[in-house]
Amino acid sequence: MSIVSILDSGAVKAAKELYGHDVESGSLPLTPTRKEFTGDYTLVVFPLTKAARKKPDAIAEELGGWMQENIEEVSGYNVIKGFLNLELGAAYWNDFLRNAVKAENYGRLSPKGKKVMVEFSSPNTNKPLHLGHIRNILLGWSCSKILDAAGYEVVRVQVVNDRGIAICKSMLAWKLFGEGETPDSSGIKGDHLVGKYYVIFESKFKEEYKSWQDSEAGKAAFAEKAKEGEPEDKFFKRYKNTYFNEHSQLGQQAKEMLLAWESGERETVDLWKKMNSWVYAGFDQTYNRLGVEFDKLYYESETYLNGKDLVEKGLKNGLFKKREDGSVIVDLTDAGLDEKVLLRSDGTSLYITQDLGTAHLRYEDYKSDKMVYVVADEQNYHFKALFETIKLMGEPYADGLHHLAYGMVDLPTGKMKSREGTVVDADDLMDEVIAEARENTKERGELESLSAEEREEIIKRIGLAALKYFIIKVTPKKRMIFDPKESVDLQGQTGPYIQNAFVRIKSVLRKAGEQDHGSFELYEELENQEKEVLLRLSKFPEIVETAAAEYDPSEVANFCYDLAKEFHRFYHDHSILNCDSDNVKKFRIDLSYLTAEVLKTGMDLLGIQMPDRM
Repeated sequence: MSIVSILDSGAVKAAKELYGHDVESGSLPLTPTRKEFTGDYTLVVFPLTKAARKKPDAIAEELGGWMQENIEEVSGYNVIKGFLNLELGAAYWNDFLRNAVKAENYGRLSPKGKKVMVEFSSPNTNKPLHLGHIRNILLGWSCSKILDAAGYEVVRVQVVNDRGIAICKSMLAWKLFGEGETPDSSGIKGDHLVGKYYVIFESKFKEEYKSWQDSEAGKAAFAEKAKEGEPEDKFFKRYKNTYFNEHSQLGQQAKEMLLAWESGERETVDLWKKMNSWVYAGFDQTYNRLGVEFDKLYYESETYLNGKDLVEKGLKNGLFKKREDGSVIVDLTDAGLDEKVLLRSDGTSLYITQDLGTAHLRYEDYKSDKMVYVVADEQNYHFKALFETIKLMGEPYADGLHHLAYGMVDLPTGKMKSREGTVVDADDLMDEVIAEARENTKERGELESLSAEEREEIIKRIGLAALKYFIIKVTPKKRMIFDPKESVDLQGQTGPYIQNAFVRIKSVLRKAGEQDHGSFELYEELENQEKEVLLRLSKFPEIVETAAAEYDPSEVANFCYDLAKEFHRFYHDHSILNCDSDNVKKFRIDLSYLTAEVLKTGMDLLGIQMPDRM
């Protein structure tokens, strides 16, 4: 049982014995004591004032006395304005450290007997992975690792969006303007090459649209359909999709290509397979660099028909309705939403069609207790509609669906746009942060004694830690700005700062030599900074549990930073290897060892590798 659970249970018993009041576990807030006060944990007693009919100070005094007398871990207490600060005895901290350094995989929790599927990345095959995908991938990967550490059986999947009008735009642009260019002939990575033609399509479409705006047909459309007083530029921005669907030659060709693909027309399917193979090869290279892998890949091209079958079944069962134009909708107004189209009037599917089919197929494959979708918050409405539709269909997995929504990532220069080619590719971003790490390392000159291969491996780990940590430390719900230079700062809240604490400890442990962990005798005169480090180490299993429950890797990221910062302070003020007592030396070596192990485990949960030197 954790110390928080012990103290919470004690407070519950104390309230019952002292005041005859039944208190629910967790209803008396318990937090680490602020540094300016004496104590380890602070108990908030204000919720007991009504039952006890006493002032908070009196309640805190009585509770403190009861807990010191009845809970062996509590050695003392003090009361500050109604807050009860509890002090834990040196014997408790000695036992904690002794047990933790001997434990196998400290921080990992017992199996829960439940299975969680995490879907992340899920890119389109018309462009390379970019900075936005990076946040998605890092959140999904770290969540899956944290859930695994919390005792869940985890299945990692992605659904590859390999069909649809966007894919046809890249295909059409290559067919019209590519002149047979391939990754081999151009030396361009496959996903980058296909993305190049997605940008070319948009560029050609803009030229076509601008020409049409200046034509008689465009002027007539503006005169007929513009709102009263609406300026031309605002109208044509709003009218762009209508033009694509009703007037554009490129738009018509792209739609014809989509219909040809859905009908299985051989030339179109062959082109689709060829260009997708280029993209998959490129994706694999990027995933390998990020250290990410999947248990299974689902492809929209294989699941959308399953979704169409489910829609047809729901239509027959009266769950959905067919409109006069032939489209199929689901009425979600009772759930506070609106009518959602499930099939277009021409019978083609939408994203929700594919998602219905994929969810059903994945449940049949794995029977997961929960399915987590890592998708940007721009799709909040989509997932509300998807989950309500699945609930309406009565699927057995309907209550286990969760959308892990996250804010978009911007650069200091502003937003990114795929179609305009202003996106920062994931590969280029990794190259940039590794280059920043290389420059920083060169200035310090601390790796000069290593081989070139060893130096590059360390630099890669530092660069990727900078990238990953900078993104993961922000709670998923927040929109964020990624700054490559700031991410590698050794003095800020960064991955390299935490790595530096780990490297410092490894240096100490190398000098200390082998030690029988947990062999120290009772060390009673604990320094405050030692207790601060111990307090954070003791919270690690709780942090893992919380991060898993909230699907929030930033809990682990910020914990690792706080632990590293506290160790840096301890290291600065207290000797480890040259202290007066051999017993204290053993204690501090074990304290350092456990800190290194927890930092390594915590950062691994974020997908970050630790170097032995920096």
